[in-house]
Amino acid sequence: MAHTFLLEIGLEEMPAHVVTPAIKQLVKRTADYLKEQRVDYDDIKPFSTPRRLAVLISGLADKQEDISESVKGPAKKIAQDADGNWSKAAIGFTRGQGLTPDDITFKEIKGTEYVYVDKFIAGEPVASVLAGLRDIIMAMTFPTMMKWSTHHFQYIRPIRWMVALLDDQVIPFSILDVTTGRSTRGHRFLGKEIDLATAADYEENLTSQFVIADADKRKQLIKQQIDKLAADNDWTVDVDAGLLEEVNNLVEWPTAFAGSFDDKYLTIPDEVLITSMRDHQRFFYARDANGKLLPVFISVRNGTDHDLQNVVAGNEKVLTARLEDAMFFYTEDQKKTIADFVDRLKTVSFHDKISTMAEKMDRVKAIVAVLAKHLNLNDAQTKAALRASEIYKFDLVTGMVGEFAELQGVMGEKYALLGGEDPAVAQAIREHYEPISADGALPESVPGAVLALADKFDSILTFFAAGMIPSGSNDPYALRRQATGIVRIAKDQNWALPVAELASDFIAAETDAKVAPDLDQASQIQAVVDFIKDRIRKILRSAKQRHDIIDAVTNGSSSDVLRLFTAADILASHANDDNFKDVIESLTRVIRLAQKAPAELADATVNAKLFENDSEGALDQGVAEVAVAADKGLNDLYAALADIQPTIAAYFEATMVMDKNEAVKNNRLTELSKLANLAMGLGDLDQLIVK
Repeated sequence: MAHTFLLEIGLEEMPAHVVTPAIKQLVKRTADYLKEQRVDYDDIKPFSTPRRLAVLISGLADKQEDISESVKGPAKKIAQDADGNWSKAAIGFTRGQGLTPDDITFKEIKGTEYVYVDKFIAGEPVASVLAGLRDIIMAMTFPTMMKWSTHHFQYIRPIRWMVALLDDQVIPFSILDVTTGRSTRGHRFLGKEIDLATAADYEENLTSQFVIADADKRKQLIKQQIDKLAADNDWTVDVDAGLLEEVNNLVEWPTAFAGSFDDKYLTIPDEVLITSMRDHQRFFYARDANGKLLPVFISVRNGTDHDLQNVVAGNEKVLTARLEDAMFFYTEDQKKTIADFVDRLKTVSFHDKISTMAEKMDRVKAIVAVLAKHLNLNDAQTKAALRASEIYKFDLVTGMVGEFAELQGVMGEKYALLGGEDPAVAQAIREHYEPISADGALPESVPGAVLALADKFDSILTFFAAGMIPSGSNDPYALRRQATGIVRIAKDQNWALPVAELASDFIAAETDAKVAPDLDQASQIQAVVDFIKDRIRKILRSAKQRHDIIDAVTNGSSSDVLRLFTAADILASHANDDNFKDVIESLTRVIRLAQKAPAELADATVNAKLFENDSEGALDQGVAEVAVAADKGLNDLYAALADIQPTIAAYFEATMVMDKNEAVKNNRLTELSKLANLAMGLGDLDQLIVK
């Protein structure tokens, strides 16, 4: 007979951002537990609100699956002595299986007899198995945990009730002072506590108590209500998915309503109004048919439409207070010039172990100059990037950003335009923060991309030099995100970005401009290269690139971000070629032998007079051709390396590299070192797995 089981954890209101991950975790842990316990079922349906996490399991089996298996033990010669007495090994083996030596049989495998026992374990009734869900509940983890009363147990919020109902039968277990039952609770203000006759009654009974327990149904209802308000008023409402998810996890019985605010606040930039509504008050905003922001908002109440006018008035009052603050700061900020704000940055710390914010901007300007030359920016792009670098942090000391920190960069762009700056400069100021997340938007303008790179490079170099290097999950200054930003920008703009060489140039430029911090940045260049390569590895893994190819390109000699991605693509594109195995094996042999070359041969030249066979001359000619191809690009380099493979094979067939004659041996190692260095331009090919 198939059963239905309900598990509900009743809690104090959880933070909205926790609800969805928590119910997903409960579903996965429950599914894993049932699989581990050999209990079949048809489906697990999740339910979640701010006050509850629940799963309804349908098609549940009567009991665990029985276990019937033949278990192999030690060899017969170990299990019995010459007189046929059971050894300790045999006795211990059978005891471990819950049996005795009387249950032993022997089976012959490849001429040797082994001990076997036939083991049968009857499945437990499903009711006894479900009681073990207590441990599943207690094992759940959350981003923040709390204790309550005198208990030492920690959870996201205090547990107030639990339901564990198998059809109409309560499965008893307790957590702290809460014992499972059949009683659940409706809406905190509109509903009441009710008893469930059966597990299948859960959703319908809660609906009668003003709780829509199905999160998807609740979300859809909110969306329908917002759409109706928009249609009734000829508004255009872009329902932000993240905000909808958050609002959905704040309510159990949603009722959407509209409110308004004074037209005078529309003189404030849209971004400020939207931030006030969306981020601070969790309101949806509306535009007219032409895309103009309207002085209205849509919110969602956790309740019915009873006395809704009072709720509207209260929300309007709260929003107006916040907009009044925004209007004040916006007006006051415009009484000062950009130069005034920049001057104030001399007293603002970037970090007390590094410098002020003004000194950071000086360093970034020096880095921008290096990048502009390296990337061959035109005069207009260079001018915009340099001007932006002189002022780009000024909005940090404005009143508006002080009140709305999430608008840094955005207000910088707004105020730069009001201050008469070139639009390209204003755009770069906003874009320098991008990307603000691992997959966030990237700068669209060249000056913005250059400024973003310069700012991120400076932060990573100086924090590393100050000894504040991320370790484990500890990354308080978001340096991993900034390194990922560098990688993504370089890839997006198709810019060659040799990190090691550029970092040296940055430090030299700062020194020449007398703006270098009192830190040993040069000593951290390799650490920074490795740090950025780690981000490249992560991006390549997320793109499902082969692990050996990732290891090959990131362990190679190049620190050029774009080159590493290109090399990975090239190796992946040729991995199925008929000659790929031969090419890589030949080059790997070259690389391994080249490692035996003495250090003093690094700058040596090949002496053709020391050649003893034609294959040496052929290889020398081939290496020269590879060197020419390498200057054209990685595709040409790989093609040339593939073409030279037969020459390499012939060389090794005819030549003993480690010759007794020291001069001949060193000449050959010099030749192989030159080829190995060219091959390492693609990566450490020894890491590749070829079959």
